[in-house]
Amino acid sequence: MSLDMAPRIEVKILDDRLKQWGLPRYQSAMAAAIDLHACIDAPIVLPPGSPAILIPSGIAVYMGNPHMVGVIAPRSGLGHKKGLVLGNLQGVIDADYTGPILISVWNRSAPGTEPITIAPGERIAQMMFVPILRPVFETVEEFSSDSDRGAGGFGSTGG
Repeated sequence: MSLDMAPRIEVKILDDRLKQWGLPRYQSAMAAAIDLHACIDAPIVLPPGSPAILIPSGIAVYMGNPHMVGVIAPRSGLGHKKGLVLGNLQGVIDADYTGPILISVWNRSAPGTEPITIAPGERIAQMMFVPILRPVFETVEEFSSDSDRGAGGFGSTGG
């Protein structure tokens, strides 16, 4: 299997405001991910500890490659400075999914702190595309070889 380092991905723009806010692109020459915008009509206020909500990104993608996945991750600064994180820690976009990309967000800040306000067009998450291995499973009675660790679990390596 050879790895194409610049595979083609089809992107469908579902919200025309992205033409003003920014179409999907890398923000620097060596950026690992594209930023995702909050395609909402009015600001959304997230009180600390409130349930996660889904925010549309205004795009859909089609990878069509079983050896690729889109991963949605929080933007570092928003998580560290404001407490805005993803409701499911990360999102997995399968190569055959063609629906709208939605971003699950949550305010992890402590009770009593300021709520987080998300503005229309704000960049709230990022999506990177990574290779996937798709192994062929072989059911066995015993493994073909032993390892030094064996079945040792939590703390078995001294940690």
